[in-house]
Amino acid sequence: MFDALADRLEATWKKLRGQDKISQSNIQEALREVRRALLEADVNLQVVKNFITEVEAKALGAEVITGVRPDQQFIKIVHDELVQVMGEVNVPLESASQPPTVVLMAGLQGTGKTTATAKLALHLLKLNRSCLMVATDVYRPAAIDQLVTLGKQINVPVFELGSDADPVEIARQGVEHGRAEGIDTVIIDTAGRLQIDGDMMAELARIKKTVQPQETLLVVDAMTGQEAANLTRTFHDQIGITGAILTKMDGDSRGGAALSVRQISGAPIKFVGVGEKVEALQPFYPERMASRILGMGDVLTLVEKAQEEIDLADAEKMQEKILSAKFDFTDFLKQMRLLKNMGSFGGIIKLIPGMNKLTDDQLKQGETQLKRCEAMINSMTQQERRDPDLLSSSPSRRRRIAGGSGYRETDVSKLVSDFQRMRGFMQQMGQGRLPGGMPGMFGGMDNSLATAGNNRANPGWRGYSGGDSTKKKPKKDKKKKGFGTL
Repeated sequence: MFDALADRLEATWKKLRGQDKISQSNIQEALREVRRALLEADVNLQVVKNFITEVEAKALGAEVITGVRPDQQFIKIVHDELVQVMGEVNVPLESASQPPTVVLMAGLQGTGKTTATAKLALHLLKLNRSCLMVATDVYRPAAIDQLVTLGKQINVPVFELGSDADPVEIARQGVEHGRAEGIDTVIIDTAGRLQIDGDMMAELARIKKTVQPQETLLVVDAMTGQEAANLTRTFHDQIGITGAILTKMDGDSRGGAALSVRQISGAPIKFVGVGEKVEALQPFYPERMASRILGMGDVLTLVEKAQEEIDLADAEKMQEKILSAKFDFTDFLKQMRLLKNMGSFGGIIKLIPGMNKLTDDQLKQGETQLKRCEAMINSMTQQERRDPDLLSSSPSRRRRIAGGSGYRETDVSKLVSDFQRMRGFMQQMGQGRLPGGMPGMFGGMDNSLATAGNNRANPGWRGYSGGDSTKKKPKKDKKKKGFGTL
């Protein structure tokens, strides 16, 4: 997400590079680039105007900080203003004083409302809150069946009375059922339409009046850009919503919806959908989103994803193995599968500061290389996985693995040698020594991974800290290749 906007903004910082300080003259071109970038990202025009006005005022009024270059200072100002526009802080779901908490889901057809209902239920389950989903969409064919199927997938019960019942009555009985069962949160999936109409709004109003929800969340498609903000405002004016869920954020490289919804509608974004899988829902944190827009990654979200999958005891054992060079192919396979459980490979990599410069082709190469490694490791015996040295000394074993995985013997040999060098590198790191080069196992990604952190055009890697950019850097040893390739 935000790829196009991030690229345009990064070009903007170059306008200020080499300047002594921010001034009225040198900031105008940078502001024009920011304005153009936001408009191309389909951000609402009034939001763009207000944004540029605020950034200009703060930039010209900013004190000169020793050691911080003008472009870095300008990035900080833009970052803070992005946070301000998107709402400053995460707004969590409300909780009823007496269970159940009732969440009413609204939206047009095709926005992913039913899937978002299941995603929200799964998110709450991870917070140890019991859930019940209520199917009131009696108009769309198979809508009830879809919710029931999703409920089975995430092990959340679904209350439904069939497609002939009155949606208002289904909602009322669903909430009563949840109360009787001691359910913490009842999520009501309502019917959508191809466009806003009087019948739709009247039915939503009756359901809301009947169940008195603590939250009324509007599900909107982020790919509609600033129209998502206008839609949110219309629902807010007519029904009264407490927040929005932006879906399909992973498919929108522009990001205009995220920057427009709060300012235009007054309703906070509470969650964003970042993929098709039912696990792909994240709470919306304006500060983290601003960091992603500026190519600074999102370490906190990465850590949270890892915490969901990693067992602390296993992590400590793995650390001991890595530092003592006992890390084997079984451990490596386990880590690869853990990475898959955290989400898409590209999505995870781009949460790491400095990795925003990787192209889609490079990410695909990295993902393909992981699959190659997995195929070869799966063709190994348990003994060979535990003791990679067996493969170093036995060409016949390498030939057998190559035949079983569909690759060449040279591929297997390269996997083994790279793995052993990586293991030695990790051991030296544990002893406080930093070797000159680290082998890579991600194919075409390696050169970019090695250089992304040193990319001077990337504000995310260095943050806002200063440093003398005029100092000469030591010449690199041409014999050292950095990351190897498989």
